[in-house]
Amino acid sequence: MSAIEVHQFAQCITCHAWSPDQTMVAFCPNNTEVHIYNKSSQGKWERVHILQKHDQIVSGIDWSARSNKIVTVSHDRNSYVWNQEASEWVPTLVILRLNRAALCVKWSPKENKFAVGSGAKTVCICYYEQDNNWWVSKLIRKKHSSSVTSVAWHPNNILLATTSTDGKCRIFSTFIKGVDSRESLSSSSLDMKFGEQIVQLDLSFSWAFGVKWSPSGNTLAYVGHNSMIYFVDDVGPSPSAQSVAFNGLPLRDVLFVSERMLVGVGFDCKPMVFAADERGIWNFVRLLDQRKLAPSGTKYGSQISEAFGKFYGQSKSTVSNDAVEPSRSHGGVHENCINSIVPLKIVDGGVKLQLFRTLWKSGSLGFGKPTRIFFMILGCVGKIVPDLH
Repeated sequence: MSAIEVHQFAQCITCHAWSPDQTMVAFCPNNTEVHIYNKSSQGKWERVHILQKHDQIVSGIDWSARSNKIVTVSHDRNSYVWNQEASEWVPTLVILRLNRAALCVKWSPKENKFAVGSGAKTVCICYYEQDNNWWVSKLIRKKHSSSVTSVAWHPNNILLATTSTDGKCRIFSTFIKGVDSRESLSSSSLDMKFGEQIVQLDLSFSWAFGVKWSPSGNTLAYVGHNSMIYFVDDVGPSPSAQSVAFNGLPLRDVLFVSERMLVGVGFDCKPMVFAADERGIWNFVRLLDQRKLAPSGTKYGSQISEAFGKFYGQSKSTVSNDAVEPSRSHGGVHENCINSIVPLKIVDGGVKLQLFRTLWKSGSLGFGKPTRIFFMILGCVGKIVPDLH
């Protein structure tokens, strides 16, 4: 049985990011604003800032862990880098030179660059130019055939993986002279130029989402809209790839908990655990966030009412005879598609995750341990739900 605490933020949350000390959360309540909430000493969440610069819905937020900078992107095709000066957040405009919406954003490991995926079939690599005191954008063009759905940085701060609705995963070099050091490159990568495509993976025949690197950068994982997850080792001209099919609806995002364990989230409303055995073969292990469903003896009228409630976007719970907590037809606390999972705290030199959090479309936020404590984060109802098992 679990104890659940809910904090209502907004009617809908489209994207979010957490501060380095995990005491503040920034999110977009499905409009042009970014709201920042702080957790008080009494445990209550209070709104402390509203960031207002974008003209259209904010589609991506990332909060740098060391420099304490917030980067936002929007369907208005612009990006802003926000620096905290005293008690205010001061924006700096980044011209992305896009003709379609910006869809996702991610700081690089060294936080001297960030990558933006867009609906313009383009990836923007942005960096700060000290001489001119502004942010500059360099574009990776003519490589994608459709929108770029996600981006992921390799630990070496140079390689960038992308997924696209053209069904492909690609890896590019983002080396920028004067910004990056060749010391972080391997001997085989010294001649790589900016925008050079290292490899193109054609494993999926459907939309591709949620690309991530393992902590060491030796394994790459991404998901397809065909209920498949793909693992790639020895990324290069001759990569070693595995495809794992699973029952249920497709995934949207993944997160490496360790080198041999991964959590995936998506349309089935429950996190899924995958693990590699001693031979390096990946398999589905189990579902997280399982709940006891109502027994078959539930009244017929209650089943019809719940079905109509779901049809009209409502959430009506029933209580079984042998359970105290309410149950939902999908068997978990998530009420809708989980579209994001991100780490909350990394320990042991970045090899193991102590906590992780998920974002799902019903609108709640939270955080927890991958063993027995989970704080599930919803994206569209705007709640924080600490789910304590």
